[in-house]
Amino acid sequence: MRLNTLKPAAGSKSDRHRVGRGIGSGWGKTAGRGHKGQKSRAGGFHKVGFEGGQMPLHRRLPKRGFTSLSRRYVEVVRLGELDKLGAEEIDLMVLKQAGIVGTHAIDARVIASGQIKRSVTVRGVGVTAGAQKAIEGAGGSVVAIEKAVPVKKLPAKAK
Repeated sequence: MRLNTLKPAAGSKSDRHRVGRGIGSGWGKTAGRGHKGQKSRAGGFHKVGFEGGQMPLHRRLPKRGFTSLSRRYVEVVRLGELDKLGAEEIDLMVLKQAGIVGTHAIDARVIASGQIKRSVTVRGVGVTAGAQKAIEGAGGSVVAIEKAVPVKKLPAKAK
């Protein structure tokens, strides 16, 4: 095989249709657009899903579900990974420095997967009920950081 003999596979390339170039081309007169109508004309355009004024399918069906914008920044941590860490106190920064969660993580959640045999304190990280039971069973503890609750302002008294 030589570089000057390379060719595309047979049938993989075909000439483009040069439409509107006369009767002999097979694409003359209407140029493959059929007869009349919006789609035969230059600029003839329908929105995607347009059904001629009828209520389109995507609007007839009910809305369903929810996509969280922050979900990809909440990472999952297994009990087995906590067991391998050398730290006694585990928070999000320790997990990031150990490479267990990504640098862009804004939160983490410990799940009951694997085993933990040593005492650790998990601080400011979400923990499932099963994982909390396992951590406390190994002599550790889970400390949840309270989120600040906004105080509602009372309306000023009218004088």
